[in-house]
Amino acid sequence: MSIENLNCNKSFGGWHKQYSHRSETLNCSMRFAIYLPPQASNGQKVPVLYWLSGLTCSDENFMQKAGAQRIAAELGIAIVAPDTSPRGEGVADDEGYDLGQGAGFYVDATQAPWNRHYRMYDYVVNELPQLIESTFPVSDQRAIAGHSMGGHGALTIALRNPDRYRSVSAFSPISNPINSPWGKKALAAYLGKDTHTWRDYDASVLMRAATQTVPALVDQGESDEFLAEQLKPERLEAAAKASGYPLELRRQDGYDHSYYFIASFIEEHLRFPAAYLNK
Repeated sequence: MSIENLNCNKSFGGWHKQYSHRSETLNCSMRFAIYLPPQASNGQKVPVLYWLSGLTCSDENFMQKAGAQRIAAELGIAIVAPDTSPRGEGVADDEGYDLGQGAGFYVDATQAPWNRHYRMYDYVVNELPQLIESTFPVSDQRAIAGHSMGGHGALTIALRNPDRYRSVSAFSPISNPINSPWGKKALAAYLGKDTHTWRDYDASVLMRAATQTVPALVDQGESDEFLAEQLKPERLEAAAKASGYPLELRRQDGYDHSYYFIASFIEEHLRFPAAYLNK
């Protein structure tokens, strides 16, 4: 599979690189960013943290705003940040910010016109790691993390694929999308009216029924404007309690939904997976 390098920047002794490639899963050109720590330049295969961003974001938001490269360089962890949806001419879209391009929701759409391109779950779980592991000096040790819509994606992907990831973490995830306005709109459009199918993409539902576990860390700002209506962390906490899931959910006083929040705690969200990736 051929890829095209779009940008390259040295950072903390490693390299931030941005690429485009043709995705067979999504039937369009896709972009992703990768940070390769200094250890990857010394013949060492390094583990990978996959970062999933939120609504309206692309691969650039996290890499430019989170301040993750310094700790990733210290720990010897690569970071891969895909775009949040398929994009381009001919790709279905919506006038709202919370559906269509920039809002793939990390599901495999079954409904027209979305099912022609919107298969972000399959892309993140299968196609993208295959591309990364065959192209760059990385191992098959993986962790996954994300923010908001991306936190939802990280949790559901890890819960459904516990053998593929050593840990999962999230900032401000949409914890119970089948009961949130963002989730109801996206899941109805992508998956159709049968709400039973939505449960496969709901972290609270999946965590309550889980029989295999992945260590999980969630941070939620107490001053997040979306906390009560959209995010519902208490549903995730109740699910973990019911199933005995190893979830640490921390409520952070005064923090909102922004990258100021993410930058404040990103070091802990890199040291957390490092403890499991380095085993």
